[in-house]
Amino acid sequence: MTSNAKLRHLGIAPRKVRVVVDLVRGKPVGEALNLLRFTPKAAARPVAKLVRSAVANAVQADENLDVDRLWIQTITVDQGPMLRRFLTRAQGRATRINKKTSHVQVRLSDGKR
Repeated sequence: MTSNAKLRHLGIAPRKVRVVVDLVRGKPVGEALNLLRFTPKAAARPVAKLVRSAVANAVQADENLDVDRLWIQTITVDQGPMLRRFLTRAQGRATRINKKTSHVQVRLSDGKR
């Protein structure tokens, strides 16, 4: 059985989120949440919340599910829309600042394929 969860429009650049996501890919849920709890990165908290949401989705779908057997099958980070802002510069010019966002998707599995 698989369970999915999505986090969209996260206000952290995808390259920064991928560092955190690479830590937990393929790990059991309990170990992944423990790693995320002690990771000193800003993206660790939203990713942990996403994993807990996927666990809740799995429990909601199947009441007899053993949560300790769940593991992270796939977790991906894609780029979301960019917020374009402008910073004033010398001599009346402006410089564009791209504030990047991320979309994160996670799929949990219970070991039965």
